[in-house]
Amino acid sequence: MNLMEILQGQLSDDVLNNLSAQIGADKEQTATAANGIFATLLGGLANNASSETGLASLGSALDRDHDGSMLDDLMGMVGGMLQGGSEGAAAPAASALNGTGILGHILGDRQEAAAEHISQSSGLNMGQIMKLMPILAPIVMGVLGRAKSSGGLDLGSLANILMGSAQGAQSGGFGDLLGSVLGGVLGGGQQGQPQQDSGSGLFGQILGGIFGKR
Repeated sequence: MNLMEILQGQLSDDVLNNLSAQIGADKEQTATAANGIFATLLGGLANNASSETGLASLGSALDRDHDGSMLDDLMGMVGGMLQGGSEGAAAPAASALNGTGILGHILGDRQEAAAEHISQSSGLNMGQIMKLMPILAPIVMGVLGRAKSSGGLDLGSLANILMGSAQGAQSGGFGDLLGSVLGGVLGGGQQGQPQQDSGSGLFGQILGGIFGKR
């Protein structure tokens, strides 16, 4: 299961056109930025799942707030969020659509640094990226939640899928982005390992250290 491919498949032409119009960008740039955001959030989730506590917290959040039902009307969800329509929605829908809160859990206080890297790779400005990130973050959690519930995944399987999907994003052309974001945003090489110029090398170090593989 490649979560990156599933996430990319959520962005229909209509959804991309809607997002592009709202942030004042062309469709191709919006798609590039969205892919960068998806890849970054998958890498961040894999990083957070490096500990038993972090993985358990993720599993609880998915069970509580993210069953994936919001994916059934993605156009409506995106349109509502762009217009601020999620305010006042009944819980757990409000939690499922709380993109700012989701970003806080995944990236902490490093959101602007991540947005800067994505801006450089996509050509969109920081304001456009910062508007896209909280809209796309619930989609990531919705896809992950649906994968967990429909597949009956335990936490170990969830961790393996996150790692594999993040590695797939790396090989799919996001190695430099993920290396710079995970290195510059999420703390660099682990356990005193020196940072490397190669994004793919650093990314492999981090994810390899997380799950002890390779």
